[in-house]
Amino acid sequence: MEQNSNKNPSVKNGKDFTGYDQHILIKNYLKTHSLVESNIISFNDFIENRLQQIVHEVSDALPKEDIEIELGKIVVERPNIIEADGSKKAILPYEARLRNLTYSASITLEITIKKDGKKDFNTVEIGRIPIMVKSKFCNLDGMDREKLIENYNDPMDSGGYFIINGNERLLIMIEDLAPNLIFIEKIADKPTLRMFSSRGAYRIPLSIQEATDGIFKLSFSRFRNLPLIPMIKALGLVRDSDIMKYIGKEYDSVIVNLYEHASMQNVNDAMLAIAEKMGLEEGKREMLDKTKSRIDTYLLPHIGLKPEDREEKARTLCKLLKQFLIVTKEKKIMTDKDHYANKRIKLSGDLLSDLFRVNLTILIRDIQHKLQRIIKKKKMYSLKTLAKATMFAHRIESAIATGTWIGERTGVTQNMDKTNYLAKLSKLQMIVSMLPAEQQNFPARTLHPTHYGRFCPIETPEGTTIGLRKNLSILGRISTAIDIDGKKFVDELEKTGMKKAKS
Repeated sequence: MEQNSNKNPSVKNGKDFTGYDQHILIKNYLKTHSLVESNIISFNDFIENRLQQIVHEVSDALPKEDIEIELGKIVVERPNIIEADGSKKAILPYEARLRNLTYSASITLEITIKKDGKKDFNTVEIGRIPIMVKSKFCNLDGMDREKLIENYNDPMDSGGYFIINGNERLLIMIEDLAPNLIFIEKIADKPTLRMFSSRGAYRIPLSIQEATDGIFKLSFSRFRNLPLIPMIKALGLVRDSDIMKYIGKEYDSVIVNLYEHASMQNVNDAMLAIAEKMGLEEGKREMLDKTKSRIDTYLLPHIGLKPEDREEKARTLCKLLKQFLIVTKEKKIMTDKDHYANKRIKLSGDLLSDLFRVNLTILIRDIQHKLQRIIKKKKMYSLKTLAKATMFAHRIESAIATGTWIGERTGVTQNMDKTNYLAKLSKLQMIVSMLPAEQQNFPARTLHPTHYGRFCPIETPEGTTIGLRKNLSILGRISTAIDIDGKKFVDELEKTGMKKAKS
């Protein structure tokens, strides 16, 4: 049977070609692509898009007090250094290595202070951020081979790392379960539906189980074993017929649960029942307010954090219960957590986004607190001085230098292994699982068919981390998330003939 030359990359003009010709192909590929391209693309996206998104998120979440702070445009400059005489000049990676400097760039942010109807607008430098070598914001960007050699840089250097105090540090890619996906598995021999609802800084675990008495239980955040049907009613889906419509399955267990809570005929009754299960013991109004606030913030935050999102959350809980019942009552196959469609890789942009979001929130709240104290004393203030007095730059630099990340994670960054070129590439392509190395977790350590072509089946250390520490294939690339306009997407689906379900 003849091979199709259009489909097989090792066929050229109907003839097989190997060896030298394939070497030329790879060489040409490397002229336009980096072997650590995924991390570099992720970092570029972090600087170009995510920084501004995080600024808007933090600005929207700020409390509206006497002194109101609004955040505007954020700008990252090119890597530079301020010399002892006060002059500022561009810096290249080789100089940062030789002089034990941090290869970083300054960040400026527009901050508006509102007080008593007056506005004070300033563009201030809030600190510095390390820049990834060979990224779009590196001073080596755009240099050809001759120019790189002229500036004392290895033209074969793939980049993808940071220079902190002259030391080369790389961010280890982290493997984790995909957020906002349903996982149905057995936990302590009980079928359990699990989901990690993720939105910005929030990553809230949610689970649904059927208790021994047949009542469906919901757990999220630190709230355990809340009755599911009262929660759905508290969110606005009060009528049993509506709940049955969205569940779409007339199982006996659903009818038993609806009958058990049939006395709840309005949202407040259901909300008070949930408040009681949460252990709140205040006045009726306070109990209702606290319960609503907790539900809005911690229940399915990826859907929304506002009261108008509650009914959508109720419909989603019905759909989750439907999936749980299909698997448990109809004996369908449980979720394969180790299938790589159910995993996500956190690249440099994801890890830095988490770090930047937390530190920007600390910075702005620190500025807000200092402003309140200064204005109470009726003193003059300089926003530029207040911003510089914070530890923003130090906290980010320290995290990359030590590998100690938010969420009490350690080992997120490591020193570059430069024994040889392949050792360096291997280190840059390393992916580490979030699972603890002390636990057995045999399925997670075993090779899975979906690893084929994505991971090296050999490159994993012996010992406790075997199978939990993997290496991406040399030519492997990781796709990054894309922003989709939900309304436009739904409109396109409707044009194809699909009909929008009536809520």
